Amino acid sequence: MARRTPIYPPDELEPSLAPDHEQLLAPYRKLSYVFDELFRVPGTGWRFGLDSLIGLVPGVGDIAVSTLGAYAMFLAFKLKAPAAVLARMLANIGIDTVVGAVPFLGDLFDATWKANTKNRRLLEAWLADPARTTRRSALTLVLFAALFVLIVAGSLWLAWTVLQFLLTGLKA
Repeated sequence: MARRTPIYPPDELEPSLAPDHEQLLAPYRKLSYVFDELFRVPGTGWRFGLDSLIGLVPGVGDIAVSTLGAYAMFLAFKLKAPAAVLARMLANIGIDTVVGAVPFLGDLFDATWKANTKNRRLLEAWLADPARTTRRSALTLVLFAALFVLIVAGSLWLAWTVLQFLLTGLKA
């Protein structure tokens, strides 16, 4: 019997995983490919998937992507991924969901962010080298948290400055 070619192209640096891990990841690989990389813009290497197209229908795309994100989290739990990897996956899904909710621009973002592909690669990297991936995930989360704090602090400072300017202008 001839061996069938998978419906997704393998990554150039796809790590070799244990057979039981390969079997668990196979459905998610296919789904992440369909949602993030199914179509290619002719003449370029740029790919996009159903996530970007379904997202054009308000509400429907967000539900589909959230469902696939929940499946990725379930799979990570089943594989016993550490908290840092789970949190990083959740951050990828959260960023995709929040920015993807913006009409039209969110769909363009979805076409470039590709949260499912990021999470699939993160799981594969963790299975291939758990210590390194856990360390990098923790560092990434610390950097995201620091960036978030800076953005919030900058927003508060800007709001305070504008408020003071407006109150000073009203007194004059």
